[in-house]
Amino acid sequence: MDTICIMGAGSWGSALALLLNNNGHKVNLYVRNESQANEIISTNKNSKYLGDIIIPSEINIFTDLDSAIKDASVIVLAVSSQATRAAVMSLQNKISSKVILVNVSKGLEKGTNKRISEVVGELLPSNSFVVLSGPSHAEEVAVKMPTTVVAASENIEAAEYIQDVFSSEFFRVYTNPDVIGVELGGSLKNIIAFGSGIIDGLGYGDNTKAGIMTRGLAEIARLGVALGADISTFAGLSGIGDLIVTCTSMHSRNRRAGIMIGQGKTLDETLAEIQMVVEGITATEVAYNLALEKNIDMPITAEIYKVLYEGKDIKETIKSLMTRTKKHETEDLIHLKYSEF
Repeated sequence: MDTICIMGAGSWGSALALLLNNNGHKVNLYVRNESQANEIISTNKNSKYLGDIIIPSEINIFTDLDSAIKDASVIVLAVSSQATRAAVMSLQNKISSKVILVNVSKGLEKGTNKRISEVVGELLPSNSFVVLSGPSHAEEVAVKMPTTVVAASENIEAAEYIQDVFSSEFFRVYTNPDVIGVELGGSLKNIIAFGSGIIDGLGYGDNTKAGIMTRGLAEIARLGVALGADISTFAGLSGIGDLIVTCTSMHSRNRRAGIMIGQGKTLDETLAEIQMVVEGITATEVAYNLALEKNIDMPITAEIYKVLYEGKDIKETIKSLMTRTKKHETEDLIHLKYSEF
């Protein structure tokens, strides 16, 4: 039985606590908010994030980080991407190099444009890092609906260890050495899900949504390959798999936020109503800057950026996308094929 600390008691951190507890591990859930911790302890519920789902008393609730990480062989980073740097800094000089760090957030750091593996590598370079990603709504994992994800690490032994720790009869984990691709797939699909929500908010149909998802995947892969990812990763769980689930489900806060924007609400009104982190909003800014830096064509991302940060009219963005210079659908694949020679 492993001792596993989960930093972050949002919907995903709480759902993974349930999963790992069910797998027979000792689970320490670090809850920074004392009133939230008191609710879980007194009612066995984390109502804001998981409604009436019962949090078993075997899951240990901590508001003191030092106590939560004591004897932990695995620490799961289940905070937002923008809070990850502070979370990792709080672990410095407190854990041994044998502790495996598992990131489960899907975002990029604003300001530095770094992936979470880069942030962790900068602060705790001696610890093995694994990213766990894929089509996995917390609300469904919490009630044991069959789910498939991928554990990616440059250290295959660490990836396989995490595969063993998390796998169950309803949670299947694959491994992948492509950390860059898995991280970017999980992060950038939030942008396209936000755009997909806008499509729904405008009242457009299935044709439009299929188009934005398919062409969205193309630009995700385009930037990913430029940053060192394996293009085949984007055909997997953390690529097209996560894209499908996030663009089509009302569990997706990115899609819900997009719907509200499409219906005419302001960004501030949207965030106030959702009351949770919408990773796609920050990811749009970071991806837009990376695309400019690397000279990568990401038209959907660019238009969403203009809506969010420049106040562009939404219907004008649709017109801009539909009337762009005509292209060959597979020109990216042709370029990649011949760039190998």
